[in-house]
Parts: sequence; structure tokens; C-alpha cells
Amino acid sequence: MTLQPRFPETIPALFQDASDRLVLAARSPGTLRAYRTDWAAFVAWCHAQSVTALPAQPETVSAWIASRLEQGRKASTLARGVAAVSCAHELAGFESFSRSRIVQDALRGMRRTLGTAPTRKAPATVDLLRRMLDIQPETLIGQRNRALLALGFAGALRRSELVTLKIGDLVPQEGGALLTVRRSKTDPDGAGQTIGILNGSTIRALDHISAWCEAAGITSGLLFRSVDRHGRTGGSLSDRSVARIIKTTAEAVGLDPERFSGHSLRAGFITSGAEAGADALLIAETSRHQSLDVLRSYVRHASLLKTHAGHRFL
Repeated sequence: MTLQPRFPETIPALFQDASDRLVLAARSPGTLRAYRTDWAAFVAWCHAQSVTALPAQPETVSAWIASRLEQGRKASTLARGVAAVSCAHELAGFESFSRSRIVQDALRGMRRTLGTAPTRKAPATVDLLRRMLDIQPETLIGQRNRALLALGFAGALRRSELVTLKIGDLVPQEGGALLTVRRSKTDPDGAGQTIGILNGSTIRALDHISAWCEAAGITSGLLFRSVDRHGRTGGSLSDRSVARIIKTTAEAVGLDPERFSGHSLRAGFITSGAEAGADALLIAETSRHQSLDVLRSYVRHASLLKTHAGHRFL
């Protein structure tokens, strides 16, 4: 009988070894959610093909890659799927596919077919963000959304960071506040990173935070929370909720929501800073980029026309 566990919820029940639990703990919750989805897709595909999912043969994984490629999956999604299948095999005590020539050749072929250029979502730059803030209704949900959008932009925050912020993470200072991000993609061990949040005269993120907290009666705990249709606050928001808020608001101001994502606020701050001529190192103090090469790609894109070599002769 083929063993086809769900991944990763059943992992603790199947694999109780402490080292296996540490392997899972080393991955972010978002990665584990993606792995679970990928593993379920792989198991379902194997069942439909009447082949064994665990342990799977390299030829099976290669065929799965080809199948997903035909479905129009992105290169990053396909690579992550292979990583999920490989992780499940490692935890079950089977050999992973990291060194399988058949699988690696399939991945290389996939990259040649699709290319590896990332698909970037549109940044919510400062002018667009002002429109997104102005369109919010004068309701509790509107106040929450206004505060979330403004702070996400002012702090160049990832959606996963926004939903875990607590009231105590914001410490008021003259002209702004210090915000401590307890854990992030670039700080998975939770050492904490502190950035400055300016209130300013355009976005006024801290004013919107104050208005939201006062209206919702929030004095401690999570900063951003769900709000039902009756105007009652509930538990924490998911990072997907942040993406939906951004997409819905973009659509409300007349833009294609598919061009925007949870990353649009972070990208918007970086792009707006680059367009305003801010130094890359100063932008990085807020965005917390570990690689300036990644940051420079935003800066270069924002200044392609402003610093064009042809200005003097075209």
C-alpha cells in the first residue's frame, strides 16, 4: 500500500524524532503552508497516474514537473514544488532529489523554457498610496485598512511582518516612532530589527494608527485585527488578508488588481525613495535589505529615464 501522508500537518504524527521537528522549525510558516499545498498536489497527481508518491522515483518527479509546466506554472512555483517533495522524502527517511540528475535536468529544461526573470508586481508608490488612503470609507474597516496601508508603506514592511505587529512594537518619538520588527524573512531567528517611522505630512502613518487604535479600543496585543460586518474586532489577520486589502483597494481606484500584491507597499516605498533621489543605503535602513544588489534593481528601474545617458543628446 502506498504511503501518502498529508504534508506537513501529519509530519509530527509520523516522524517524532526531535531532529525532524527542528527541520520543520527551520522553515517559515509561509514556506510550510506552500509546501503543504505542493505536497498535496504531488500526491493527488501521483494517485491519478497510479504511481507511488512516497518514495517517488526521480522519473515521477520529472514527469510531474513537465505536467505542471504544461499547466502554465511559474518557474519559482515549480522549483518550490520539487523542494517540498524533497523535504517530505528527507523527513520520511528516503533520499531527497537534490542530487538527482534526472530531476535537475528537468528543472534546467524548465528554466530554459520559461526563463528565470521574476514577475514583479506593481509598486504602490506614494501618489497611488494617497489615492488608496483617500478612498477608504469612514468605517472601522476603513480606518483599519488606512492604518495598515500607511504603516506598510512607511515601514517598507512585508505582509507577514504587518500581521504580527503588536502595539508595544511602536515606541513614539519626536516626529515619528521607532518600530521593532520581531521576526522577518531576513531575521528568521527573531533577533529583531528596529526602524524609524516618520509620520510626515503626506502619508501620516502614525496618525492613522492612532485613529484606528482609538476607534477599535486597542490598547495592547496585536495591532491589526479582523473586523466583521457588524464592526466588531476579532483575531489576527492573515498575510493573505493584507494582499486582498491591497488588491481590493487598487481595484477601487480603477487599477487592475492582478498587478498588485502584498509586496506592493514595500516595493512602493523603495520605488518612491529612489524616484525622490534618496540614497540606497538610507532606503536600506528602512527596507532592511541584506543585499544591496536586490535593492539596486528597484533603484535602477525607478531611475531608468531620469538618469538616461541620452538626456544630453537625444
